[in-house]
Amino acid sequence: MEIKQILEKLIKDELTIEEAENEIKNNQYEDLGYAKIDHNRKERIGQGEVVFCEGKPDKFLSKIYMTIYNENKEVLGTRATKQQYELLKKDIPNIKYDEISRILKIENDKEKIGNIVVCTGGTADIPVAEEAAQTAEFFGNYVERVYDVGVAGIHRILSQREKLDKANCIIVIAGMEGALASVVAGLSKVPVIAVPTSIGYGANFGGLAALLSMLNSCSNGISVVNIDNGYGAGYIASQINKLKLS
Repeated sequence: MEIKQILEKLIKDELTIEEAENEIKNNQYEDLGYAKIDHNRKERIGQGEVVFCEGKPDKFLSKIYMTIYNENKEVLGTRATKQQYELLKKDIPNIKYDEISRILKIENDKEKIGNIVVCTGGTADIPVAEEAAQTAEFFGNYVERVYDVGVAGIHRILSQREKLDKANCIIVIAGMEGALASVVAGLSKVPVIAVPTSIGYGANFGGLAALLSMLNSCSNGISVVNIDNGYGAGYIASQINKLKLS
């Protein structure tokens, strides 16, 4: 709850002084002991706290997720498992889980604005691409998907020029040698966010080869996030898309 809302409720006698004091304290962060929930993040930086689900013990994840849900009525969770989905579904029956992206979310209806295009080199890159695309959609952006358009068949990405031209920002996700990002940036007038994936044969080194290719690209307008970081790419793309519209 924002401080203005807290004060309005206090004036209307909908909160006691003690309750208002606790709400203001929680407006900074709520200390669960093992986690400090940043309730003020959306007001501070534009988007609320996102839950990284991987590795969290069940009782910690459940309490963290429910605390954010009770405050915002929507939560985005990344890198979740089917078992974690089943756990949270007991308390939030309408929660949704996507096994491809591993996104675990409860979402309010919102208008999807602007235009972000998400491209992949191959079908194996789609899990990371869906993490990026669904993150951007959760934050209120319209997303166009252009999958399996890698440089092994260069005509495939060339046939998508019209979609690239309409984008405010493009996310390019590729493994192997990661060349697709350079090609797309050479065709586009908008920022390109390159995401190397861990897909590839031995000399790909778990995505390191693609990461270095993207970092060393001679094409202009490319920024690079970490290996398999679809969430990070989706978040940055959301910021760029909304700046374009402001």
